[in-house]
Amino acid sequence: MAIIESIPNVSEGRRPEVIERLAEAIRATPGVRLLDYSSDPSHNRSVYTLVGDAGGVKRATLALFEQAVAAIDLRTHRGEHPRLGAVDVVPFVPIEGITMAECVALAQEVGAAVADRFGVPVFLYEEASANPARRNLEDIRRGEFEGLAAKMRNAEWTPDFGPAVPHPSAGASVIGARMPLIAYNINLNTNRLEVAKKIAAAIRHSSGGLRYVKAAGFMLEDRGIAQVSMNLTNYEKTPIFRVFEIVKREAARYGVSILESEIVGLVPSAALMAAAEFYLQIERFGPEQVLENRLK
Repeated sequence: MAIIESIPNVSEGRRPEVIERLAEAIRATPGVRLLDYSSDPSHNRSVYTLVGDAGGVKRATLALFEQAVAAIDLRTHRGEHPRLGAVDVVPFVPIEGITMAECVALAQEVGAAVADRFGVPVFLYEEASANPARRNLEDIRRGEFEGLAAKMRNAEWTPDFGPAVPHPSAGASVIGARMPLIAYNINLNTNRLEVAKKIAAAIRHSSGGLRYVKAAGFMLEDRGIAQVSMNLTNYEKTPIFRVFEIVKREAARYGVSILESEIVGLVPSAALMAAAEFYLQIERFGPEQVLENRLK
């Protein structure tokens, strides 16, 4: 059986009734399982993780759009996380019995359906994009919802599917196919946003940092702390523990310590085992030494 993972990011993290309504739309879809979902009120964003075959994932995505487009109005939405759509980004990830090319085809099929059914412009990204200038999510999202109408007046930003103007309240959506990534945040024991931004600039690849790290600095206003928010796009080549250690060293330069870190959504067990091996200095450690793995 083909297994596809999808991780839609939705621009709502403060209204529990809306967050639950979106989760229920996924749960009610045959052929998929909702594995996890989490919300952040500071970012005003929720992340859902679901798996299924291509047909089930497509149906669940359209059910999610139906609820989100009706409930979310970006004209009044405020949050720390960049966004340009009510359903901001939908990646499809090949897990088992399916190729990246098939996930690309699914992204194209779902993008066309979203544009046709809801009138939401869709940009393809990562492996699904045929335009090298529009592969990276941060490039597509630059300017956010507020700058989207002006951006789309440029012929270079004609969407892959749908109208050439934003949806009035739902903006636009970014849909694509990619390999697994880890959404990883480190909260700093300070309210100095400039420190988080300097650390993010030091570690992200686009400004000369680690190859497989995307990072930005945010302020969590409800907690009064600064955060380095990251996507780790290849945890084997740039492991979590390396990122953590570099952030800790960079923070120390400003007299700041790490308060805590967090993983948003799900994480491959291999990423955590690599961290355990590093910090515990376990010699010749392997997955076969984990009790649950042997039981399986």
